Order: sequence, then structure tokens, then C-alpha cells
Amino acid sequence: MTADIRFFWARLNANYWFYPALFSIMAGALAFIMVWLDRAGLAEFLNEVDWIVPARPKGAADMLTVMAGSMIGVASTVFSITIAAVAYASGNYGPRLLTNFMEDRGNQLSLATFIGSFVYALIVLRAVRAEDETPAALADATATALPGFTPQLSLLVAYVLMGLCVAVLVFFLNHIPSSIRINKVLKGIGERLLEAVRETYPVEDEFYEAVEPKGGKPLTARGTGYVQLVDFDELVKIARDCGCTISLRVRTGDFVHRDMPFLDVDGCDPATIDERIRGCFTLGSTRTPEQDPQFLIDELVEIGLRALSPGINDPFTAITALHWLGAATAEIGRRDLRKDICCEDCDDCPVIPLPDDFAHYVSRGFGAIRSGVASSPTAAEVMLDTLANAAVPIRDERRQTLLKDQADKLARQTRLVLVGPDLDRFERHVARFNKVFW
Repeated sequence: MTADIRFFWARLNANYWFYPALFSIMAGALAFIMVWLDRAGLAEFLNEVDWIVPARPKGAADMLTVMAGSMIGVASTVFSITIAAVAYASGNYGPRLLTNFMEDRGNQLSLATFIGSFVYALIVLRAVRAEDETPAALADATATALPGFTPQLSLLVAYVLMGLCVAVLVFFLNHIPSSIRINKVLKGIGERLLEAVRETYPVEDEFYEAVEPKGGKPLTARGTGYVQLVDFDELVKIARDCGCTISLRVRTGDFVHRDMPFLDVDGCDPATIDERIRGCFTLGSTRTPEQDPQFLIDELVEIGLRALSPGINDPFTAITALHWLGAATAEIGRRDLRKDICCEDCDDCPVIPLPDDFAHYVSRGFGAIRSGVASSPTAAEVMLDTLANAAVPIRDERRQTLLKDQADKLARQTRLVLVGPDLDRFERHVARFNKVFW
């Protein structure tokens, strides 16, 4: 249950409806407060400001009507443009990137601003009383010296919101075409991947691999789906309470199904902590970036492979994906790959995640994209350079050897695909690679 709550909170503000709903509630509350201030006569100081001309009820009603109508119209247009951009991006870059665009704060806040302004204008419009209307209460009659009732302070705030909406619209018209540029998409994924690596493996320049599991009695899954979040803090507490060691067989992002073993318990009977442990795992229909750097690696690989497919044939997009893969690999290669779960000596931690060693990450990234790169002379040469550059900050010879092994596999696979001058040029690049970097 704890993992479900944490995951729900983590994903709540990633939903497209969250900020529009939040801004609507805030705008409604602001409208009621502003109208109350006007009814209480606290806006009389505006009459002493020479450059503010008090509005009459008809003019205020017309302005608020136009504002409400235009804001909901613009909100509909913003939503339509966003959906069109999302459809284009998911069709060209891969359906798994749909989550990235749905989580885009610029799109969410733009739509939320227009909808919030619409709600504000609509509520304030209700408070406007025409000149020939009878006051509903004594406060209405005394709120202004003019006939009818015009919430002057509320109207001034509406003008400010209208100006804000114009600024947001200008921002949105620039943001949408910018956000679907492939270089911007790859940069967003790459920077998020680097941040996830640094958060997952905070210790630099120590080259320990992940702790090996200790085994034990297996605990099997009841549900079916992808592991979306694991509450490691609660798992550690459970393990210490019963004096056992918990070794995970799955990582965040793996798919589990009924009766599939997903962890081992050594030191106590799994049946005694069964329900508590199950509450530490959240299952869902899709993978998410939370606790799952490999999801972001897979996105880079997917974009690169789609770009190198015969139907698209865009090696330069694949080259950009390779550059970000290289940066992430270099970042992983210089870090202690024991996950910081207990915030102490990893060897004494009672919860052991499924090992993710450096070989696993190299295979997941460069190993997965290698077959597509081998068919492109330009991309193959860039991958060799990227592997060499990734090895520069890594001072562990074993990890450097893994990168060299990927270069050798690429060379063998490329020789099966390229012929003629392309192969000759690639061979010269391989010779230079082996001579200079190794």
C-alpha cells in the first residue's frame, strides 16, 4: 500500500488533467475572495487612482463574457495542438515517448492557465449586477456609489489574468514546435537519464559492482504487469524487523505474472511477511521512468533504431542518440554500482536488488543498438568514437575492456553488412580506433 501511495503521488502531477484541475480550483477560490473584497467595500481606494476609470456593469459584463468565451476557445485550441504534436511525435519517434509529452510542464501549465482564467471570469461575471437590478443584500447596495454593482477589484485582477494568458499563448506557440524537435527530445531523455544515474549511484570513482543475491525461499507474484515502483525503505524495515535478507529477482521495469518468483527471503518464513512485502511493489500496464534508468536507455535505443530503419534512413538522429548513450555509459562506468538503499555500507544492507553491473548497462544500450548501427557507415564510425570517448573518464580496466568488446562486436557485425568503399573506410577507422585509443 505504501508503494501504491508513493507511486500515485509521483504520477499525479504527470497526468494531463492535474494542473488544469488545480488551477481551476485556485481560480475559483480567488474569484470568490476578490468578489468578497469588493462587496466589503475594500476596493474603494481604486476610485482615488486617476488612471483607473471605474467600469459600469454593462461594460464589466461584456468584458468578462468576452474573456470567458475566448479563454475556453483558446484552451480547446491548445489541447488540439498538443494532441496533434503528441500524435506526430509518437508516430515518428516511438509510442513509448507519449509519456514524455504528456508530462511536459509547458503544455500542462499552458492549458491550466487558460482554463483557470475561464473559471475566474465566469464566477466574477455572476457577481455583476446591472443598473436596473435590485440589490440582493444591503452589502451590495453599499459596495459602490454607482448604480448596480461592478466588482472593480475583481475586474482589475481579470485584466491581469488576461495579460498573463496572452504571454502564455506566445510561450506555447514557441514551445510546441520546439518540444517536438528530435534534438530537443533526445536532450530531454539524455539529461533525465544522467540525473537518474547520479541519483541511483551517487558514489563516484569507485568501481564496485552490484552485490550478488543470497538466495532463500522464493516469494511468488499474485498480479500481472510491470514493476513500476519498489518501496526499498519499507523493504529494509521489514527485513530488519524479522532479521532476514531479501534478495530481489526483478528490477523496476521488469514484467511479472502470477506464480512467478520475484524475490527470495533468507532467514525467516516468507509467509509471515507476505502481505507486508507485497505492499512494497506497484504493478501497472506500462513502464515508467521512476527508479528505472533502463527505461530511458531503451527510449534512446528505440529512437536510434527507428532512425536507422530502411523506411526512415536518418543516421544523424541515430548519431545524436549514440552521443547521449555514450554520455550515460561514461557516467555509469565511473560509479559504484551498489545501489544506495540503506544509506550505509551496502554489504550490510538486508535488501539486495537484482544486480545491474556495467556489462548489463553496456549491453542494454550499445549492444541493443549495434545491429542497426552496423548497416550505416557513418553511424558505425560514430559509435566507435563514442565508445572510445566513453572510456576516457573510466579508470577501471575491466569496464574499459567491456567497451572494447562492444567495438569488436560492432566491427564483426559491420563486416557482414558493408561492402566496397564503405567497408574500406570503416576498416581504416577501426585501425585508427585500435591504435589511438587502445
